[in-house]
Amino acid sequence: MSLSYIKNFYEGCVKPPTVISQFHTLFFGSVRMFFLGVLGFAVYGNEALHFSCDPDKREINLFCYNQFRPITPQKFFCVFWALQLVIVLVPGAIFHLYAACKSITQECILQKPVYTVIYILSVLLRISLEVIAFWLQIHLFGFQVKPLYLCDAGSLWKKFTIIKCMVPEHFEKTIFLIAMYAFTMITVVLCVAEVFEIIFRRFCFLIRQ
Repeated sequence: MSLSYIKNFYEGCVKPPTVISQFHTLFFGSVRMFFLGVLGFAVYGNEALHFSCDPDKREINLFCYNQFRPITPQKFFCVFWALQLVIVLVPGAIFHLYAACKSITQECILQKPVYTVIYILSVLLRISLEVIAFWLQIHLFGFQVKPLYLCDAGSLWKKFTIIKCMVPEHFEKTIFLIAMYAFTMITVVLCVAEVFEIIFRRFCFLIRQ
């Protein structure tokens, strides 16, 4: 692949054909990734250290925490959302790679209906992926992190069958989940608005002709 293809691909990713898409790229690249990378680690990073049960014994705390989180949040929660970000970027990246190889300029996307349709399909695919991720997030995480977790410790300690455990920073985790839902919904709204913008600009181009 020549340097011109790489340059066209870079310009297509950095400067998409619509104003809303440019704002979406900025929103996607800065706010959402910053929130996930910095605040996500701050909320879930030291969860195991502050997870406590009654009675507060190390082996009980460890046993119940492993039951509460079979997979560590750093490997599950953050990886899930990071994977969501990457997968949602794929349709746009594929389109811009195709445009770079075919030397399709931003003006060509509006001038030729086949390129307009392909671009709209890539945006619709992005919307579908966001909706699927939103559905998975609801079924995996829910909308609220409860402050108490009832641990079944019968196999560890016969004296207690059900042990109450305190979930650290449950309110912050709930706010974080709601924020991730909000980011997904905002992205879907931006994508829908982008479809209308590209159709409107295509319509204006036809009128000028």
